[in-house]
Amino acid sequence: MKAFDVMSSPVHIISPSETVAHARHLMVKHRISRLLIMEGEVLSGIITKKDLAYRLRQSEPAWRRRPIDSIPVKVLAVPNPIVVAPETSIQEIARIFIEKGISCVPVVDDDKVVGIVTKSDLLKSTLIGNLSYPIRDLMEDVATVNGYHSLDHVIDVMSERNDKVVVTNNNGSIAGIITETNLAFFNNEQKIKGLVQKEVTVRRRKQPKGTYRQSAFFVAPVIAEDIMTSPVVTISSDTPLNQAVAIMNKHQINSLVVLKENNIVGIIKRDDIIKEVAK
Repeated sequence: MKAFDVMSSPVHIISPSETVAHARHLMVKHRISRLLIMEGEVLSGIITKKDLAYRLRQSEPAWRRRPIDSIPVKVLAVPNPIVVAPETSIQEIARIFIEKGISCVPVVDDDKVVGIVTKSDLLKSTLIGNLSYPIRDLMEDVATVNGYHSLDHVIDVMSERNDKVVVTNNNGSIAGIITETNLAFFNNEQKIKGLVQKEVTVRRRKQPKGTYRQSAFFVAPVIAEDIMTSPVVTISSDTPLNQAVAIMNKHQINSLVVLKENNIVGIIKRDDIIKEVAK
């Protein structure tokens, strides 16, 4: 299969001087994760939801001085993106995604953008549909945070792992999941205006004679449970890979939390599957 077999077309574009707010609006409106930045008919960059997601740290002075929504997209964009020809194989595109750490490639023919291939497009290919071994052979461990962890802590964990995080309850059960989409499309300014610091009481470590020590602590205005998605789509570790892909495509998600006897044992991600295609 080639790029022209799986690419999306037409592409959604934005000019360099448009604001992040406008870019976010277009992504939400068209249910997409990236926009090509065009100056006339010339491709100059790409802005993705990931570029927006990790700029929401509340502790950064720039975040306080100038809301991110007013910044021109050219400030956050990736310039001079890698492009492919319509005849490029999907195996080669998968290798580019893995080696370069990117999630899409514009398709260019005679110096004109004719489409775009994303990781989601690859997931819909018949080649991936033929992978049938159990997902436990590909799954990874998953990073977790508590529902009361701050937005800054969540971003720290996600950026360190370059990955999403699962939000757990105090008993270890799944409360939700936070992805780059949650961060990029979170209406932080509207949410923060109505919030004040709040006190939360939780049960701590078990004490002698079966009692629990109660602890009170203050949590940040925006916390993990404010931005997480819930409920979480889960899957058994014995599920064949092609069935997992079908579930991802159905729910338009790029990962599944893997359970064994109702316990979290890992996560299967789109990137893990694409690595198999790149081999």
